[in-house]
Amino acid sequence: MIPARMTGLPFWDIYLYQKVPQWKAYIDCVRHFGFDALMDGYVRILFDELGEIDRDAREAIVMKNEDRIITRKYRKANGRVFWENTVSVYFRDNPPVRDIDPARVGANFTPNHFDTVEVQNPYAGIEGEALLKLVKDEMGEHGLVGVWCGRSTFVTNTDQIYAYYDDPEPFIEASKTYLEKSVTRFKKLMSLKIKPDFICTGGSGTLVYQTVDMFRALGLPIVKTIAQLCSENGIPSHVHSCGPEKELVRICYEETKLTVIDPLEVPPMGNCDLKLLKKQYGDRLVLKGNLHTTDVMLRGSAEDVRRASRLAIDDAAEGGRFILSTGDQCGRDTPDENIFAMIETARSYGKYR
Repeated sequence: MIPARMTGLPFWDIYLYQKVPQWKAYIDCVRHFGFDALMDGYVRILFDELGEIDRDAREAIVMKNEDRIITRKYRKANGRVFWENTVSVYFRDNPPVRDIDPARVGANFTPNHFDTVEVQNPYAGIEGEALLKLVKDEMGEHGLVGVWCGRSTFVTNTDQIYAYYDDPEPFIEASKTYLEKSVTRFKKLMSLKIKPDFICTGGSGTLVYQTVDMFRALGLPIVKTIAQLCSENGIPSHVHSCGPEKELVRICYEETKLTVIDPLEVPPMGNCDLKLLKKQYGDRLVLKGNLHTTDVMLRGSAEDVRRASRLAIDDAAEGGRFILSTGDQCGRDTPDENIFAMIETARSYGKYR
């Protein structure tokens, strides 16, 4: 949200029209604040030969007002238009929400008239390895560029919880299929001359809608396999999973070769105690986090941020393998001075002796 805000454009110009792609807005933000970037998947590196680029799908605006744009994807075949079952809602001043039941937003109709979205991405047409090279060149020495391969989350809403317990087999089959595709994708990424700096293989809210047992059945085989492949190929692996994460950290430490895990949110958003996690798992796992994004970063003073940053460093920096960061992304209206305060504290207080 901070990179999008800093462009000065409506958020739909970033997320829908792509006048400034997310990855470019993020790197511009990195340069502005001067922090070390671990850019986890902001750029989508897709490959035509793996069937990852859908050139037939289109996105149409079906409703619009001053505050939001509602879109629906469609395809044309045999002279007919086939609409997807869900819609996306793009906001002027917030990130979008996707996979929404059209009835929830008053769009439960088949559009008679619609405007196909014309993407205005200045980098349109640059794909695959060429796009990865472009982004890595743009990032330069400011940080690392991660690319997605794998996932930890397959159940993402309440309807899917009921569906899983009614019949878990379709979810298990989907996980197996995704694992096969992820392995193929990993091999493709490793075959490139220009490789990612690390591999992202997590998923937001892994243990929000999924129980630990559900994660073990669906997500763990993928995380475990991709982390193992990363280890064998000498490339770091990274899991981002906001929400409750304590058990996820333990499982990844004990049962996978994972390199980095974040954002280790504190209550009430998460359930992580950074000092305890460092003591139990910090000898091998790189822990990244975990300043409270509302009480500290958004609503706190610069001194509150400095105090919390020093505490996190005291709790987790000994012995290395700690990255000072926030507990998930910062809210849109987080004061710039608070972000600078975190960075300055890391530089002045966080140096290893």
